[in-house]
Amino acid sequence: MRYCLYFSTIIVLFLTSCKSEFEALRTSNQPDKVYKAANDYYAAKDYNRAIALYDIVIQYYRGRQEAEDLFFKYAYAHYYQADYILASTYFKNYSGTFSNSVNKEEAEYMAAYSNFKLSPNYKLDQTYTQKAIEGFEQFINLYPNTERAEAANKLIDEMRRKLEEKSFEQGNLYYKIGQYQAAMTSFQNTLKDFPESKRIEEVRYLIVKSSFIQASNSIYEKKKERFNETLEHYAQFIKKHPKSKWLKDAKSIEKETLAELKKLNV
Repeated sequence: MRYCLYFSTIIVLFLTSCKSEFEALRTSNQPDKVYKAANDYYAAKDYNRAIALYDIVIQYYRGRQEAEDLFFKYAYAHYYQADYILASTYFKNYSGTFSNSVNKEEAEYMAAYSNFKLSPNYKLDQTYTQKAIEGFEQFINLYPNTERAEAANKLIDEMRRKLEEKSFEQGNLYYKIGQYQAAMTSFQNTLKDFPESKRIEEVRYLIVKSSFIQASNSIYEKKKERFNETLEHYAQFIKKHPKSKWLKDAKSIEKETLAELKKLNV
C-alpha cells in the first residue's frame, strides 16, 4: 500500500514538473529556446505541445532560415493531430511560400491528401471529396511523372466511385418516393457525370421505368407527350443495351406505352 502511494506521488510530481517546465517555456520570451523545445516535442510525437510552442515563435522566424523547416513541421503536426482542415491550409501555404523547397511536391500532395482524409461516407456532403479531387488533379498536372501521381490517380478513382454512388442513390431515392421527374433528372446527371459507370445499364432502365410511370399518372393533356418521351428513352436503352437483363421488362413497358398511345390517338 505504501509502495503504491509512493509510486503515485512520484508520478504526480513528475507530471507537475513537466507541466511547470512547459508553462515556463511558454512564458520565457526566449524564441530560440521555445523553438528548440517545440522541435523536441515534435520529435517525441507530442504534437499538441509542439503546436502550442510553434504558435508562440512562428512570428519570430518568418523570413529566417529556420522558417522553412518550422512551417513544414507545423503543417504536419496539425495533420498528425487529425486537424485536417488546418493541415491542408498550412501545407498549401507552405507550397506557395517556399516555392523552391525540396518539400514543395510533398506539401502539395499532403494538402490534397488532408482533404481526402475529410472525405466522408457517400451519404454525406461531399465538399471535401470534391476539394481533394481538385487538389490531386492539380498535383498530377504539376508532377505527372512522380510516384505520388500514381497514388493520387488511385485516390481520385476511389473518390469518384463514392460520388458516383451518391449520384445513383440520389436518383434511386427520388424513384422510390415517387418523384419521377426528379429521378429522371438525377439519373440523367449520373449518365453525364459518370459515363463509364458499371451501373449505366440500370440507370437507363430506371429512366425508362420512371418515364412510363410518370406518363401513366399524368393529366390527360400531358399523357401523349410523356408516353412519346418514354418511347425515346426506351429506344436509347435498347440501342445501348440490346442484351440487357432488364430487356424483358423494358419491352413490356414499350408494349404498354404503345397501347396507351393507341388509346389516346383514337
